Amino acid sequence: MKSEGTAKLVRIFLGESDRWKGQPLHVAIVEEMRRAGLAGATVFKGILGFGAHSVVHAARIVDLSSDLPVMIELVESEEKVEAFLPTLDKMVSEGLVTLENVHIIAYKAGEPK
Repeated sequence: MKSEGTAKLVRIFLGESDRWKGQPLHVAIVEEMRRAGLAGATVFKGILGFGAHSVVHAARIVDLSSDLPVMIELVESEEKVEAFLPTLDKMVSEGLVTLENVHIIAYKAGEPK
């Protein structure tokens, strides 16, 4: 079954060493998204990047520890995104959140055409 519509794309840019109540921030955010009943989220780990402080973070063999860039993506209705933003306000002390309007095409198992 195929359906189309509009939604919000949320991207949250963090560092992998960012924490929330003792656990990685990206993990805590995804768990809060799941508890809020949002459609789903994906976490991407970057291999190279820099942020507001212009410090380059890279995944290299010689590095024992890096604060690599992490991005969480979520596609959800505007209403649910707006309702979740106060939670992000509490959790994210340093990072970037972007919101975009997107056209979605969703494919779900169902009756054959």
